Amino acid sequence: MENIWFQSALWMALALVAAIGSFFVTISAALFEIVVGAIGGNTIGMPLTPWINYLAAFGAIVLTFLAGTDIDPHVVKKHFASSVTIGLIGFFAPYVGCLLLARYGLGWPWPQAQIGGIALSTTSVAVVYAVMVETGYNRTELGKIILAACFINDIGTVLALGLIFANYNIYLLLFAIVMVAAMVVLPWVVPRLFKAFGKRTSEPEIKFLFLALFALGGLANLGQSEAVLPAYLVGMVLAPFFLANRELQRRMRAICFAFLTPFYFLKAGSLIEAKALITGAGLIGLFLAVKMATKFVGVLPLTRYFKFHPREGMYTTMMMSTGLTFGSISALFGLTHHIIDQVQYTILLTAVIGSAVVPTLIAQIWFQPHFEPLEEDA
Repeated sequence: MENIWFQSALWMALALVAAIGSFFVTISAALFEIVVGAIGGNTIGMPLTPWINYLAAFGAIVLTFLAGTDIDPHVVKKHFASSVTIGLIGFFAPYVGCLLLARYGLGWPWPQAQIGGIALSTTSVAVVYAVMVETGYNRTELGKIILAACFINDIGTVLALGLIFANYNIYLLLFAIVMVAAMVVLPWVVPRLFKAFGKRTSEPEIKFLFLALFALGGLANLGQSEAVLPAYLVGMVLAPFFLANRELQRRMRAICFAFLTPFYFLKAGSLIEAKALITGAGLIGLFLAVKMATKFVGVLPLTRYFKFHPREGMYTTMMMSTGLTFGSISALFGLTHHIIDQVQYTILLTAVIGSAVVPTLIAQIWFQPHFEPLEEDA
């Protein structure tokens, strides 16, 4: 299908089906989009043109940025120990478990086993945040603790990938310097820009934020990092500003959830190949089981230690068991740098995408906690 408008109509039709379907089965639209994408990719075919890949990548960046803006510094400070501890264990437990499985259970060489461990160590900020917003949990202390723990978890993943496989060059140094400067300057610049030019139809403040995300993403790519990392960090340092300006956050969410994220989640689902699922089902299931088991063993006892309600503890554990963005990035890094082969990539990617679906489905069907929104959002 060469007609760009028919291509657009196809993707939006699938997004609409997912949105309506999620309403009737009461699960996250993001999760339903992954499922619809998998069905569409294996039946009618879904063209992954450059512009679709761009919109999917842009959606991941904006969604990750918005997830950062929902990390309430007051809640994080109050629950610092639980957020950091759950995040660190959420990284180390599956990393070690899947690394040992790949190395000693499957006989993969160390570099390949390390890619397997890193790819399955993640927690999906994109999936977790989308679910939090749709269910309203982002307005609770529990939701903010989970988002903060996701951040710590994925920082561990990024650092592991960078330290083990990084190409240390001048661009990486430049990115690090500019990133630190941006985290210092943007919290000072953005409120003043909003005060001077905000609440106009042309949305100059949102354009400025997109400019900053694009520029930092470009530097991240030059440094062989990923554009979602600076997006998360910038969102986090701007969280106090966004918490005081909810309307701006709502406008950006409308842009993101209505148009950008459907491309991201549908694309993720379309990458699941039915043939690969059948031929590699055993290994895919094994990696997924080890990831979930190690997350369960690592995270659930901590929720008991920090006195989470049992239902909240199970919900937190399931949410921390998800994976998508950084997991797929890590697997693709291994493939493009000739560390893993196509078969290993397919196994890891499908296990990663499976971890976006299975734990989320379990959490939403059986362990959704009741909640009261924080006072400022009530």
